[in-house]
Amino acid sequence: MKAFEITSFGAPDVLRLAERATPVAGTGELLITVSASGINRPDVLQRTGNYPVPPGASDIPGLEVAGAIVSGDAAAMAESGLKVGDRVCALVAGGGYAQFCVAPVAQCLPIPKGLTDIEAATLPETFFTVWSNVFDRARLQAGETFLVQGGTSGIGVTAIQMAKALGATVIATAGSDDKCAACIKLGADHAINYKTHDFAAEVKRITDGKGVNVFLDMVAGSYIAKEVECMAEDGRLVIIAVQGGVKSEFNAGMVLRKRLTITGSTLRPRPVAFKAAIAQALRTTVWPLLENGAIKPVIHTVFSTSQADAAAQAHSLMESNQHVGKLVLDWQS
Repeated sequence: MKAFEITSFGAPDVLRLAERATPVAGTGELLITVSASGINRPDVLQRTGNYPVPPGASDIPGLEVAGAIVSGDAAAMAESGLKVGDRVCALVAGGGYAQFCVAPVAQCLPIPKGLTDIEAATLPETFFTVWSNVFDRARLQAGETFLVQGGTSGIGVTAIQMAKALGATVIATAGSDDKCAACIKLGADHAINYKTHDFAAEVKRITDGKGVNVFLDMVAGSYIAKEVECMAEDGRLVIIAVQGGVKSEFNAGMVLRKRLTITGSTLRPRPVAFKAAIAQALRTTVWPLLENGAIKPVIHTVFSTSQADAAAQAHSLMESNQHVGKLVLDWQS
Protein backbone atom coordinates (compact mmCIF):
# COMPACT_ATOMS: atom_id res chain seq x y z
CA MET A 1 0.00 0.00 0.00
CA LYS A 2 0.97 3.66 -0.33
CA ALA A 3 1.48 5.70 2.82
CA PHE A 4 2.96 9.02 3.86
CA GLU A 5 5.81 8.41 6.28
CA ILE A 6 7.94 10.73 8.38
CA THR A 7 11.47 10.25 7.01
CA SER A 8 13.05 12.35 9.80
CA PHE A 9 11.85 14.99 12.24
CA GLY A 10 11.58 18.41 10.64
CA ALA A 11 9.69 20.64 8.21
CA PRO A 12 6.66 19.46 6.19
CA ASP A 13 8.83 18.16 3.35
CA VAL A 14 10.04 15.27 5.52
CA LEU A 15 6.65 13.67 4.76
CA ARG A 16 7.22 11.34 1.81
CA LEU A 17 4.97 8.97 -0.11
CA ALA A 18 6.29 5.44 0.33
CA GLU A 19 5.37 1.78 -0.12
CA ARG A 20 4.48 -0.03 3.10
CA ALA A 21 3.19 -3.49 3.91
CA THR A 22 -0.59 -3.61 4.28
CA PRO A 23 -1.39 -4.05 7.99
CA VAL A 24 -3.32 -7.05 9.29
CA ALA A 25 -6.21 -6.75 11.75
CA GLY A 26 -5.73 -8.55 15.06
CA THR A 27 -8.05 -9.48 17.88
CA GLY A 28 -10.69 -6.79 18.41
CA GLU A 29 -9.61 -4.97 15.25
CA LEU A 30 -10.72 -4.46 11.66
CA LEU A 31 -8.98 -3.41 8.45
CA ILE A 32 -10.28 -0.40 6.54
CA THR A 33 -9.59 0.47 2.92
CA VAL A 34 -9.12 4.20 3.39
CA SER A 35 -10.97 6.69 1.22
CA ALA A 36 -9.90 9.77 3.19
CA SER A 37 -7.64 10.70 6.11
CA GLY A 38 -8.09 13.69 8.41
CA ILE A 39 -5.16 15.99 9.25
CA ASN A 40 -4.76 17.14 12.85
CA ARG A 41 -2.40 19.28 14.91
CA PRO A 42 -0.96 16.25 16.76
CA ASP A 43 0.25 14.98 13.36
CA VAL A 44 2.34 18.14 13.04
CA LEU A 45 3.74 17.62 16.54
CA GLN A 46 4.63 14.02 15.67
CA ARG A 47 6.38 15.19 12.49
CA THR A 48 8.51 17.67 14.45
CA GLY A 49 9.46 15.10 17.09
CA ASN A 50 7.27 16.55 19.84
CA TYR A 51 4.60 13.83 20.12
CA PRO A 52 6.02 10.32 20.57
CA VAL A 53 4.11 7.42 19.04
CA PRO A 54 2.38 5.34 21.75
CA PRO A 55 3.77 1.83 22.27
CA GLY A 56 2.40 -0.57 19.68
CA ALA A 57 1.00 2.13 17.38
CA SER A 58 2.03 2.60 13.75
CA ASP A 59 4.78 5.15 13.07
CA ILE A 60 2.75 6.34 10.07
CA PRO A 61 1.01 9.59 11.10
CA GLY A 62 -2.75 10.07 11.03
CA LEU A 63 -5.36 9.70 13.77
CA GLU A 64 -8.62 9.48 11.81
CA VAL A 65 -9.81 7.75 8.66
CA ALA A 66 -12.96 6.93 6.72
CA GLY A 67 -13.57 4.10 4.29
CA ALA A 68 -14.95 0.58 4.05
CA ILE A 69 -14.31 -2.51 6.18
CA VAL A 70 -12.19 -5.11 4.35
CA SER A 71 -11.77 -7.74 7.07
CA GLY A 72 -11.47 -8.11 10.81
CA ASP A 73 -12.36 -9.87 14.03
CA ALA A 74 -15.75 -11.36 13.16
CA ALA A 75 -16.93 -11.70 16.75
CA ALA A 76 -16.00 -8.13 17.67
CA MET A 77 -17.64 -6.77 14.53
CA ALA A 78 -20.82 -8.76 15.13
CA GLU A 79 -21.01 -7.41 18.67
CA SER A 80 -20.74 -3.86 17.31
CA GLY A 81 -23.24 -4.49 14.51
CA LEU A 82 -20.59 -4.02 11.80
CA LYS A 83 -19.75 -6.22 8.81
CA VAL A 84 -17.36 -6.38 5.88
CA GLY A 85 -18.26 -3.70 3.33
CA ASP A 86 -19.76 -1.25 5.83
CA ARG A 87 -18.66 2.37 5.51
CA VAL A 88 -17.09 3.56 8.76
CA CYS A 89 -14.96 6.31 10.22
CA ALA A 90 -12.46 5.50 12.92
CA LEU A 91 -10.22 7.02 15.56
CA VAL A 92 -6.77 5.41 15.48
CA ALA A 93 -3.53 5.86 17.43
CA GLY A 94 -1.54 6.10 14.19
CA GLY A 95 -1.40 4.80 10.63
CA GLY A 96 -4.09 7.04 9.14
CA TYR A 97 -2.08 8.52 6.25
CA ALA A 98 -2.28 5.28 4.26
CA GLN A 99 -4.44 3.35 1.80
CA PHE A 100 -5.23 0.74 4.46
CA CYS A 101 -5.49 1.21 8.21
CA VAL A 102 -6.18 -1.07 11.17
CA ALA A 103 -8.55 0.24 13.85
CA PRO A 104 -10.04 -1.16 17.06
CA VAL A 105 -13.61 -2.18 16.30
CA ALA A 106 -14.80 -0.24 19.36
CA GLN A 107 -13.34 2.99 17.94
CA CYS A 108 -15.22 2.69 14.64
CA LEU A 109 -18.54 4.37 13.94
CA PRO A 110 -20.85 4.07 10.95
CA ILE A 111 -20.57 7.03 8.63
CA PRO A 112 -23.55 9.28 9.40
CA LYS A 113 -26.29 9.08 6.78
CA GLY A 114 -25.87 11.73 4.10
CA LEU A 115 -22.13 12.30 4.65
CA THR A 116 -19.37 11.49 2.17
CA ASP A 117 -16.24 9.60 3.18
CA ILE A 118 -14.26 12.84 2.93
CA GLU A 119 -16.66 14.55 5.33
CA ALA A 120 -16.64 11.57 7.68
CA ALA A 121 -12.84 11.55 7.83
CA THR A 122 -12.99 14.94 9.58
CA LEU A 123 -15.05 13.63 12.50
CA PRO A 124 -13.28 11.16 14.82
CA GLU A 125 -10.31 13.04 16.27
CA THR A 126 -12.10 16.31 16.92
CA PHE A 127 -15.46 14.86 17.93
CA PHE A 128 -13.92 12.34 20.34
CA THR A 129 -11.72 15.10 21.80
CA VAL A 130 -14.50 17.65 22.24
CA TRP A 131 -16.94 15.16 23.72
CA SER A 132 -14.38 13.76 26.16
CA ASN A 133 -13.18 17.15 27.39
CA VAL A 134 -16.16 19.49 27.13
CA PHE A 135 -18.98 17.12 28.08
CA ASP A 136 -17.31 14.35 30.10
CA ARG A 137 -14.54 16.19 31.95
CA ALA A 138 -16.03 19.70 32.12
CA ARG A 139 -19.68 18.60 32.29
CA LEU A 140 -21.00 21.43 30.12
CA GLN A 141 -24.75 21.77 30.61
CA ALA A 142 -27.49 23.39 28.54
CA GLY A 143 -27.89 27.01 29.58
CA GLU A 144 -24.22 27.46 30.55
CA THR A 145 -21.70 29.68 28.78
CA PHE A 146 -18.86 27.99 26.90
CA LEU A 147 -15.73 29.53 25.35
CA VAL A 148 -13.37 27.82 22.92
CA GLN A 149 -10.00 29.34 22.13
CA GLY A 150 -9.18 29.10 18.43
CA GLY A 151 -12.70 28.82 17.09
CA THR A 152 -11.73 28.18 13.45
CA SER A 153 -9.43 25.24 14.16
CA GLY A 154 -10.66 21.69 13.62
CA ILE A 155 -11.38 21.43 17.33
CA GLY A 156 -12.92 24.89 17.36
CA VAL A 157 -15.46 24.39 14.58
CA THR A 158 -16.52 21.12 16.21
CA ALA A 159 -16.77 22.59 19.71
CA ILE A 160 -18.81 25.60 18.56
CA GLN A 161 -21.39 23.46 16.78
CA MET A 162 -21.61 20.72 19.39
CA ALA A 163 -21.94 23.09 22.34
CA LYS A 164 -24.53 25.21 20.54
CA ALA A 165 -26.56 22.20 19.41
CA LEU A 166 -26.64 20.91 22.99
CA GLY A 167 -27.94 24.17 24.43
CA ALA A 168 -24.96 26.27 25.55
CA THR A 169 -24.26 29.93 24.87
CA VAL A 170 -21.04 29.88 22.82
CA ILE A 171 -18.16 32.34 22.69
CA ALA A 172 -15.19 31.76 20.36
CA THR A 173 -11.89 33.52 19.93
CA ALA A 174 -10.09 33.87 16.60
CA GLY A 175 -7.21 35.83 15.13
CA SER A 176 -8.99 37.98 12.55
CA ASP A 177 -12.32 39.64 11.90
CA ASP A 178 -12.94 37.25 9.00
CA LYS A 179 -12.34 34.25 11.24
CA CYS A 180 -14.63 35.74 13.88
CA ALA A 181 -17.33 36.07 11.21
CA ALA A 182 -16.80 32.40 10.34
CA CYS A 183 -17.32 31.46 14.00
CA ILE A 184 -20.60 33.37 14.10
CA LYS A 185 -21.72 31.66 10.88
CA LEU A 186 -21.05 28.29 12.52
CA GLY A 187 -23.34 29.18 15.41
CA ALA A 188 -21.22 31.02 17.97
CA ASP A 189 -23.22 33.66 19.83
CA HIS A 190 -20.16 35.87 20.19
CA ALA A 191 -16.68 35.93 18.63
CA ILE A 192 -13.68 37.83 19.96
CA ASN A 193 -10.68 38.87 17.86
CA TYR A 194 -7.90 38.17 20.36
CA LYS A 195 -5.43 40.27 18.35
CA THR A 196 -7.47 43.46 18.72
CA HIS A 197 -9.36 42.85 21.98
CA ASP A 198 -8.55 41.56 25.45
CA PHE A 199 -10.65 38.40 25.60
CA ALA A 200 -10.98 38.50 29.40
CA ALA A 201 -12.42 42.01 29.30
CA GLU A 202 -14.74 41.05 26.46
CA VAL A 203 -15.97 37.97 28.34
CA LYS A 204 -16.83 40.10 31.36
CA ARG A 205 -18.71 42.52 29.11
CA ILE A 206 -20.58 39.79 27.21
CA THR A 207 -21.58 37.91 30.38
CA ASP A 208 -22.38 41.02 32.45
CA GLY A 209 -19.57 40.08 34.80
CA LYS A 210 -20.80 36.54 35.47
CA GLY A 211 -18.01 34.88 33.50
CA VAL A 212 -17.66 31.67 31.51
CA ASN A 213 -18.71 28.30 32.92
CA VAL A 214 -16.45 26.17 30.71
CA PHE A 215 -13.28 27.02 28.79
CA LEU A 216 -11.69 24.75 26.19
CA ASP A 217 -8.08 25.90 25.89
CA MET A 218 -5.46 24.83 23.33
CA VAL A 219 -3.05 27.64 24.20
CA ALA A 220 -2.22 27.46 27.94
CA GLY A 221 0.79 29.67 28.83
CA SER A 222 -0.24 33.20 29.71
CA TYR A 223 -3.85 32.53 28.70
CA ILE A 224 -4.58 30.60 31.88
CA ALA A 225 -4.26 33.67 34.10
CA LYS A 226 -6.79 35.54 31.96
CA GLU A 227 -9.15 32.57 31.87
CA VAL A 228 -9.09 32.23 35.66
CA GLU A 229 -9.89 35.95 35.86
CA CYS A 230 -13.05 35.67 33.76
CA MET A 231 -14.42 32.29 34.82
CA ALA A 232 -17.77 32.02 36.56
CA GLU A 233 -18.12 30.55 40.03
CA ASP A 234 -17.63 26.78 39.88
CA GLY A 235 -16.15 27.29 36.41
CA ARG A 236 -14.17 24.56 34.64
CA LEU A 237 -11.09 25.04 32.48
CA VAL A 238 -9.91 22.15 30.29
CA ILE A 239 -6.46 22.34 28.69
CA ILE A 240 -5.91 20.09 25.67
CA ALA A 241 -2.77 21.63 24.13
CA VAL A 242 0.02 24.00 25.12
CA GLN A 243 0.69 26.02 21.96
CA GLY A 244 1.39 29.07 24.14
CA GLY A 245 3.83 27.27 26.44
CA VAL A 246 3.76 24.92 29.41
CA LYS A 247 4.42 27.50 32.13
CA SER A 248 1.62 29.57 33.63
CA GLU A 249 1.28 31.99 36.54
CA PHE A 250 -2.23 32.72 37.78
CA ASN A 251 -4.12 33.93 40.82
CA ALA A 252 -4.55 30.80 42.94
CA GLY A 253 -6.63 32.76 45.42
CA MET A 254 -9.23 33.29 42.72
CA VAL A 255 -9.32 29.53 42.14
CA LEU A 256 -10.21 29.09 45.80
CA ARG A 257 -12.74 31.89 46.03
CA LYS A 258 -14.59 30.88 42.84
CA ARG A 259 -14.19 27.11 43.42
CA LEU A 260 -12.64 26.65 39.98
CA THR A 261 -11.56 23.39 38.38
CA ILE A 262 -8.48 23.35 36.15
CA THR A 263 -7.98 20.07 34.34
CA GLY A 264 -6.62 18.64 31.10
CA SER A 265 -6.12 15.49 29.10
CA THR A 266 -4.58 13.80 26.10
CA LEU A 267 -6.58 11.29 24.09
CA ARG A 268 -4.12 9.32 21.96
CA PRO A 269 -2.55 7.16 24.72
CA ARG A 270 -5.84 6.31 26.45
CA PRO A 271 -6.99 2.66 26.33
CA VAL A 272 -9.49 1.31 23.82
CA ALA A 273 -12.18 0.89 26.49
CA PHE A 274 -11.99 4.61 27.31
CA LYS A 275 -12.37 5.59 23.66
CA ALA A 276 -15.12 3.01 23.16
CA ALA A 277 -17.26 4.76 25.77
CA ILE A 278 -16.80 8.05 23.92
CA ALA A 279 -17.75 6.38 20.65
CA GLN A 280 -21.01 5.11 22.12
CA ALA A 281 -21.87 8.54 23.56
CA LEU A 282 -21.23 10.15 20.18
CA ARG A 283 -23.33 7.58 18.36
CA THR A 284 -26.24 8.14 20.73
CA THR A 285 -26.11 11.92 21.16
CA VAL A 286 -24.16 13.51 18.33
CA TRP A 287 -24.56 11.27 15.27
CA PRO A 288 -28.29 12.13 15.01
CA LEU A 289 -27.31 15.82 14.97
CA LEU A 290 -24.97 15.15 12.05
CA GLU A 291 -27.65 13.22 10.21
CA ASN A 292 -30.28 15.96 10.61
CA GLY A 293 -27.85 18.74 9.67
CA ALA A 294 -27.73 20.47 13.07
CA ILE A 295 -23.97 19.86 13.03
CA LYS A 296 -22.00 19.84 9.78
CA PRO A 297 -18.43 18.92 8.87
CA VAL A 298 -16.36 22.01 8.05
CA ILE A 299 -13.69 21.34 5.42
CA HIS A 300 -11.19 23.96 4.27
CA THR A 301 -9.11 22.01 1.75
CA VAL A 302 -8.95 18.49 0.34
CA PHE A 303 -5.55 17.29 -0.92
CA SER A 304 -5.35 14.57 -3.57
CA THR A 305 -2.84 11.86 -2.69
CA SER A 306 -2.06 11.56 -6.41
CA GLN A 307 0.30 14.42 -5.56
CA ALA A 308 3.41 13.09 -3.81
CA ASP A 309 3.63 16.21 -1.66
CA ALA A 310 -0.04 16.22 -0.59
CA ALA A 311 0.71 15.59 3.10
CA ALA A 312 3.48 18.20 3.09
CA GLN A 313 1.11 20.76 1.55
CA ALA A 314 -1.52 19.98 4.17
CA HIS A 315 0.94 20.39 7.04
CA SER A 316 2.25 23.67 5.61
CA LEU A 317 -1.29 25.03 5.45
CA MET A 318 -2.05 23.87 8.99
CA GLU A 319 1.07 25.57 10.33
CA SER A 320 0.13 28.80 8.53
CA ASN A 321 -3.08 28.96 10.60
CA GLN A 322 -4.92 30.31 7.57
CA HIS A 323 -7.51 27.55 7.44
CA VAL A 324 -11.06 27.47 8.79
CA GLY A 325 -12.01 23.92 9.68
CA LYS A 326 -10.44 20.65 8.63
CA LEU A 327 -7.85 19.50 6.10
CA VAL A 328 -8.23 16.10 4.41
CA LEU A 329 -6.18 13.67 2.31
CA ASP A 330 -8.26 12.09 -0.48
CA TRP A 331 -7.04 8.61 -1.47
CA GLN A 332 -9.69 8.12 -4.17
CA SER A 333 -8.79 10.96 -6.52
